[in-house]
Amino acid sequence: MGLDEGAQKPHDQLAAWLADDMAAVNLLIRDRMASKHAPRIPEVTAHLVEAGGKRLRPMLTLAAARMCGYDGPFHVHLAATVEFIHTATLLHDDVVDESARRRGRPTANLLWDNKSSVLVGDYLFSRSFQLMVETGNLRVLDILANASATIAEGEVLQLTAAQDLATTEEIYLQVVRGKTAALFSAATEVGGIIAGAPEAQVEALFTYGDALGVAFQIVDDLLDYDGTDKDIGKNTGDDFRERKVTLPVIRAVANASPEERAFWVRVIEKGDQQPGDLDQARTIMACHGAMQSARAEAMAWAAKARAALVGLPDHPLRAMLNNLATYVVARIS
Repeated sequence: MGLDEGAQKPHDQLAAWLADDMAAVNLLIRDRMASKHAPRIPEVTAHLVEAGGKRLRPMLTLAAARMCGYDGPFHVHLAATVEFIHTATLLHDDVVDESARRRGRPTANLLWDNKSSVLVGDYLFSRSFQLMVETGNLRVLDILANASATIAEGEVLQLTAAQDLATTEEIYLQVVRGKTAALFSAATEVGGIIAGAPEAQVEALFTYGDALGVAFQIVDDLLDYDGTDKDIGKNTGDDFRERKVTLPVIRAVANASPEERAFWVRVIEKGDQQPGDLDQARTIMACHGAMQSARAEAMAWAAKARAALVGLPDHPLRAMLNNLATYVVARIS
């Protein structure tokens, strides 16, 4: 399908170009989230899957495969796998974070309960592995299985890093690479592998996905302090209330005066948060240029993503992926 020229945003352009493939992915998702014996499974899954998310990760798989000349059926299976893994992690995350909103709607754990969210997430992980196996490609299975383990590892690392002002940028990057970038890079990499792309192109796709994922998460962390509820699909300030040590916090703490450091100890390490503290955190960040330097970091990762595309086939989808990397950070410009 050709590009809808009226689609302005890069992910809308991708969606228009890949509309037929995405329709097949959506059909497969609906088919595989069904359950003969437990009707709550499709109820909970449908609430999140059909909540109007951008489906960015499965589109990355489809785009990578198509850009590398794939014309078989299994890119659809891999895209559905990626979306199931992502949806499972969201169900689990909302329980861990005790979130009340996701994509502008009440979370599944709020509408049903924590047990349902955890167990349905487990079901989707199992379904994702069934879909992987159907491709008959062991390397694809290895990459996506590793990504699933890395995501869980990143989430656990974040638990231990939260509320700890000694968290370094290196640990923060490790968390980001685990909980977010691992699925981005797996999504692009398996698209190239299923297409039989040369090894250099597969490596470039991995690098693109990894860098895009890091930029994406840094931007999300910035928007928690400097965005709107609509921007992030949840309540702004959630990371602050959950005492997560993200990049703008790390950079503000690094340059804090004794008085400012006492503030961070109180609100992050001790959890003694009072009305007006979120605004105070924003003011301190602004004083030290923490937001601006974190923006620059996100832009550097986006530039790395764009650079990785140079060795990939000259294709309209390559231009869209290039624009996507720019757009991800433009949300905070």
